[in-house]
Amino acid sequence: MGNRVSTTGTEEVKPLVEKTEEGFSWEDLARAERTQENEDIVVALKEYLKQRPDIKPLERADIVKGKVMKVEDEDVVVELDYKFNSIIPLAEFKGEPEPKPGDEIEVYVEKSEDKKGQVKLSRRKARILRAWDKLVEAYHTGEVLEAKVIAKTRGGLVAECFGIYECFLPGSQISIEPVEDYDAYVGKTLPVKVVKINEAIMNAVVSHKAVQEEERERRRKEIIEKLEPGLVLEGVIKNIVDWGVFVDLGSIDGLVYISDLTWRRIKHPSDLGLKVGDKVRVVVLGFDEDKTKISLGMKQLEPDPWENIHEKIKVGDKVKGKVVHIQPYGAFIEVLPGVEGLVHVSEISWGYKKPKPSEYFKEGQEVEAVVTQIDPDNRRMSLSIKQLKPDPWENIESKYVTGNKYRGKVIELRPYGALVELEEGVYGIVRNEDLSWTKRVMHPAEVVKEGDEIDVVVLGYDNERRLLKLGHKQVEENPWHTFETVFTPGSIHKGTIKSISGSEAIVELPYGVEAKAQVRDLKKEDGTVANVDETLDFMVIDFNKKKQLIKVSHTKVWRQAKEEEKARKEARKLIKKKGKKTTKTASARTTKKATTPSKPKKQQPRPSGAKLDELIDLDQLLGGEEEKQEGSEENKKDENKE
Repeated sequence: MGNRVSTTGTEEVKPLVEKTEEGFSWEDLARAERTQENEDIVVALKEYLKQRPDIKPLERADIVKGKVMKVEDEDVVVELDYKFNSIIPLAEFKGEPEPKPGDEIEVYVEKSEDKKGQVKLSRRKARILRAWDKLVEAYHTGEVLEAKVIAKTRGGLVAECFGIYECFLPGSQISIEPVEDYDAYVGKTLPVKVVKINEAIMNAVVSHKAVQEEERERRRKEIIEKLEPGLVLEGVIKNIVDWGVFVDLGSIDGLVYISDLTWRRIKHPSDLGLKVGDKVRVVVLGFDEDKTKISLGMKQLEPDPWENIHEKIKVGDKVKGKVVHIQPYGAFIEVLPGVEGLVHVSEISWGYKKPKPSEYFKEGQEVEAVVTQIDPDNRRMSLSIKQLKPDPWENIESKYVTGNKYRGKVIELRPYGALVELEEGVYGIVRNEDLSWTKRVMHPAEVVKEGDEIDVVVLGYDNERRLLKLGHKQVEENPWHTFETVFTPGSIHKGTIKSISGSEAIVELPYGVEAKAQVRDLKKEDGTVANVDETLDFMVIDFNKKKQLIKVSHTKVWRQAKEEEKARKEARKLIKKKGKKTTKTASARTTKKATTPSKPKKQQPRPSGAKLDELIDLDQLLGGEEEKQEGSEENKKDENKE
């Protein structure tokens, strides 16, 4: 046989037997002898197996038992039942106790026989396959396994079961509690259950959460069986919220409402120094039909401070306490640990105007009050601050006499009047109509403002509302007695329009007196309507002293002037006509007198005063007209001459 070359033409193959020049090779002879010897062994083994049907021939992928014969450096010599020895690397025993001579182990047959006639075995593959079989069995039976977390991976952890098989532990299956730090679990051994397998790729998913839930449910049933109101349990604070604390009782959660944490009033559970993870003792207060929602209490394990409260505090006692809560209707004062009393807004001050609790009190402020009522059944106590002082309304009529003048401070303006404080706890109201004699006040801000000190007169008492009836304008004499002689109907005065609302206007007359005018009475001679701030002549058309009301009109001023002018013109015509008649009569009389003897004259009656005045006016008008006519005639003559 000559040298051979591979089909690729790149590798040279040496001849099987090196031949001498004479054509004989000792090596070829030895090889042939060994080949014959091996063939004889194989034939003998086959004959032996035929005689022993209980022994099956080794096949690839079999898992068989072997015995450790010896351990040398990095190798382990294993003998099979067939009296074959095989060498397995010591590294394949990682994760289990180091093998010792005489140990029986399972091995995986990778090759039944190599060129040298030896069997190739693997301890690691045997362990992996056996571990997989156990995982599949655990998946079907629900058995709990031990798994060691060896690494963190995307979306979860890698857990090793049976010391060799790697499984996936998803982040959502690590614990029943939220997990933020996966690294904290690396190196820990956890009880797990196989929740999913894929036999095609030999992949398994395990869950520690499933084991926890199973244990939780078992313990929950144990607790539920003995659960009853009044049962005292120990638990761990699981979560703290604004309205209470969730306590883990080991397998079931319960809620302690903030009102059941302590007998005292608190704003947040953290005010008691509670933290997540704290161990606490709680008492069962109640639960729903399914016993899934459990109400717990902590304060019930302490003495009730309201027990025998009458022995500690009595009605009429003066007590000191701290403001713990403020509401729009009052403030709660803690007079004893866990015992609170309410100071209602009506019990803060004797005054008519009740202060706002949020302005009068501050949380944490120490105050003194009088106990007015105790109701231990409803756990209520009423307190009063104003009763620390005498009632200022007592003998009010002798302190503030009707008709007398006093000085007070305007503390509030209301649509119907001003609230005036005469002393602490004594208030009075000055209504709008009692603020000014001359103005029609629509709102007190038109006359006074908050903080003003004004003089007032007591007009009466409102005992039910604890208010004095006061007047401000009554401090001065009523000017309407004088106005009655000034603003007589028909008199004309200068006035300024202050405002116009709807069909009515307010006009300010002399002395600051305000009068009313209809919009139709604001019409001017040119046909336009007067506007605000215009100053015109106004005629008084009505004066009512009792109602303190004056009505005026501008339109009647110029209309009356027109009527008078018209009357004067008509009078002039009458006088002129009468003058001509008188001239003719006079000439006739002169002629008759010249021809007729005279008779004695009859004395004519003297006209009355009023008639005389009219005649005088007519004569003056007539004389004026005659002068005008004569002047015009002379002018015409002069023009003709020219």
